[in-house]
Amino acid sequence: MRGGGGGGGHREGSGRPLTRLLPQGENGVGGRAVRVGTRRSQLARIQTDSVVEMLRELHPELHFEIVAMSTTGDKILDTALSKIGEKSLFTKELENALERNEVDLVVHSLKDLPTSLPPGFTIGAVCKRESPLDAVVFHPKNCGKTLGLLPEKSVIGTSSLRRAAQLKKKFPHLEFRDIRGNLNTRLKKLDEKEEFSAIILAAAGLKRMGWENRIGQLLSPEDCLYAVGQGALAVEVRAKDQEILNMVSALHDGETVLCCIAERAFMKRLEGGCSVPVAVSSMLKDGQLYLTGAVYSLDGSDSLKETMQTSVNYPQQNEDGPNDDVQHVGITARNVAGQAQEAAENLGVELASLLLSKGAKHILSVARQLNDAC
Repeated sequence: MRGGGGGGGHREGSGRPLTRLLPQGENGVGGRAVRVGTRRSQLARIQTDSVVEMLRELHPELHFEIVAMSTTGDKILDTALSKIGEKSLFTKELENALERNEVDLVVHSLKDLPTSLPPGFTIGAVCKRESPLDAVVFHPKNCGKTLGLLPEKSVIGTSSLRRAAQLKKKFPHLEFRDIRGNLNTRLKKLDEKEEFSAIILAAAGLKRMGWENRIGQLLSPEDCLYAVGQGALAVEVRAKDQEILNMVSALHDGETVLCCIAERAFMKRLEGGCSVPVAVSSMLKDGQLYLTGAVYSLDGSDSLKETMQTSVNYPQQNEDGPNDDVQHVGITARNVAGQAQEAAENLGVELASLLLSKGAKHILSVARQLNDAC
């Protein structure tokens, strides 16, 4: 790509020069726009718009074009996610477009991205995390209640084995049933039919949609540990596309990066995914990164849960070097101390290894077999 006319190159958070992605032209549209890939759902568009808005503030000279597409996960609505057996349900078509050079970057919910990305791709930015917690949305007739106050045999809708496994144990008087579709569809099913007393959704999605008032109960990590990466947005790019990588890396939020590296490393070591109940919670406080991780049987009766911590209090090294673009579980974060990222990844691996030494592999393999057989 050519540098723009006018002033010199722009700089972003990593301190590297950023050449103009658009050649000089009338209103800056003489060159090619930066093409941003996204899913078609309303929530995906809202999330993508928020990322593009941050990039526009940093680079008002650039023009951005949003390219929306449907993914496998959007098209298969009659099967539980855990049954489909495809690791890249909501990302594959977007990554294909990235590979074909049809888009320059893709905005995802981080929890949709597998812990191992296809060769040639990297997560160039992890934006500041919205609430990672799960939320309960009640049928209008149950307004003001909590899960514990719902009548015996009330049916709760969730598409997540992780949520169902934890909540079955905590609320044995409730029944859990699969519910699919985007946020709008699931809320419509809840409100217009009598099938569900409540549904469980990610609080972050409800907040981004402006539906925070529908949250009847927030589930703390003590009630329900959350999904790896939940609440965080990720920007995936071609690993060798230095201009785009430079541009998006300014969006990294250091605390979110370290928490999510630890969570993703935990999941990767366990070889978990949406077909087994794996859950986490993480926190960065006073230079210490805390990670809680757990695995569950499908009915929640068997589980292992542990917490570990590590120091991530390392200074940022500004020198470029051969390890400048090291990936940690798919994430390239140039503006976060490399030693801190390494410590976060090691924390996730060590916590998973601890659970494996206590029998996590057996719990997960039985859960996987039962899920496949159902």
